[in-house]
Amino acid sequence: MRIQNFILTAFFTAASIAPAYAQEEMGEIIVTAQRASGDYFSDEQTVIGLRRPADSALQSVIITSDSRDEAVRKREIHAMMENALKRSTAAGVVLVTGDFELQEITLGNYKDLPFSAGNRADTSTVSFYVKSKLAGSTGGAQGRIDSFIKGVAPSGRSLLEKQGELTLTIVNPDQYRDQIIKLIAAESIKYAGFFGPDYGVDIAGLNEQLSWAQASGTEVFLYIPYRFNIKPK
Repeated sequence: MRIQNFILTAFFTAASIAPAYAQEEMGEIIVTAQRASGDYFSDEQTVIGLRRPADSALQSVIITSDSRDEAVRKREIHAMMENALKRSTAAGVVLVTGDFELQEITLGNYKDLPFSAGNRADTSTVSFYVKSKLAGSTGGAQGRIDSFIKGVAPSGRSLLEKQGELTLTIVNPDQYRDQIIKLIAAESIKYAGFFGPDYGVDIAGLNEQLSWAQASGTEVFLYIPYRFNIKPK
């Protein structure tokens, strides 16, 4: 059997048993909320995958109020949140929430965001994200986000502040599964060819969940934790 046929047979067999979740469309995902932990450059992770631009930049923010009365604090935070939502479209940003998959915040649901106690007594907070599309670099996105934050009108003693650094998002990462499997197949064929026509490849793990990690300030690395062995036919 020719080596290419041998490998592609293994490839299509493994791909055909991918579980149903691999075909489910996901929404927009926070890259740091990855299925796999750690840096993708780790020795334990695959080096064959897809490196591509992220879809958006994401800035964690918090609205705080330290008015003495709790009911007043909550009204002030809600009023500033409403001001932020009314300004967001013109500012080129979207307000979102979520720990893994993002959900847009609207004038119809912003009051569902939970309140938390602040670091000081008599302080309440609400946390969410400001999202901006990327256009080749994070500079433009960061500028839009910073300008938006500065322009949101406060209410009473409310304050809108950034928390931490920019992170990235990717929309429906599982849509890239087939492309990644094709890359794995091509690399497997190439490596097996180094050993001559009497060698083939066993590939395992193509039915594993897709994983991702931040590769640079603007890029995401998508991969499947596959394994392959080169051996005599």
